[in-house]
Amino acid sequence: MGDTCCDNNTMGWVASVIKSELPGAYVHSIRLASSESADRNAGFFGNLNTQINRVCNDLAEIEELKNGVNMMGFSQGGLFLRALIQRCPAIQAKTLVTYGSPHSGVSKIPECGSESDFMCNWMRQLASRGVYSWYIRDHVIQAQYFKDPVRIDQYLQYNIFLPDINGDLAETNKDYKERILALENMVLIRFDEDNLISPSTSSWFGFIDADGNEVPLRNTTLYSEDRLGLQELDKSGRLTFVSVEGKHMRIDEEILREMVSKYFVSSPSSSQRQRQVLKVQGEYPYFM
Repeated sequence: MGDTCCDNNTMGWVASVIKSELPGAYVHSIRLASSESADRNAGFFGNLNTQINRVCNDLAEIEELKNGVNMMGFSQGGLFLRALIQRCPAIQAKTLVTYGSPHSGVSKIPECGSESDFMCNWMRQLASRGVYSWYIRDHVIQAQYFKDPVRIDQYLQYNIFLPDINGDLAETNKDYKERILALENMVLIRFDEDNLISPSTSSWFGFIDADGNEVPLRNTTLYSEDRLGLQELDKSGRLTFVSVEGKHMRIDEEILREMVSKYFVSSPSSSQRQRQVLKVQGEYPYFM
């Protein structure tokens, strides 16, 4: 949301940090369109189901990714990466690290980082007309992970993306759980002053109830019924919750390097040249 795949000040910078931390690693940054402006617009407008299917097909053609891949997603990109893992059998995911990602959705449409951001403000204007109207729900990206805790029935009936990948529907896809359980690690990073993802506990698969009270992951039906395998990941020590200081997507380089070196190399004897790293676009990132 608001970024492109390869901007040297944001995602391009992340790629350079990963390459310097893992010399020889193959790094691929997902892009949804051929031009920078179209790639940015795709973070606001489109159909997530279509986008994820296309990305799955594109990645299946990359030889360097066929023997397993480590993934790092930023903001809404982390949510989309997790959906990719669940839906794309061509991807053998090893580790997933997400920064400030709304895994349980958002109870408010994300704010824009700037009043001059035309595309973001247009998205918010459209969403304000009704996130579950037929056009908005199929064409506005942020509406596809919106979840009103007071109107859960409407969310389940009309949201075209999040209820499916979060196992909220009566009919669940068992493959989703199997692919999550195939992960060696899932690392969920939450910003302690997140000013964009509401509620911020969504970064840890938590949410809020109809009264606005925070409900942590371990108190949810998603966890107790283990619909996605998160309970099993947790009990086996493969689910990690990390809290970092600062507002949304203000990433400290030292922490980024620590995440890469700790979770993207399985052992000291592992050949760094055989590890692959996959990352996706984020939203309004600012890096230090």
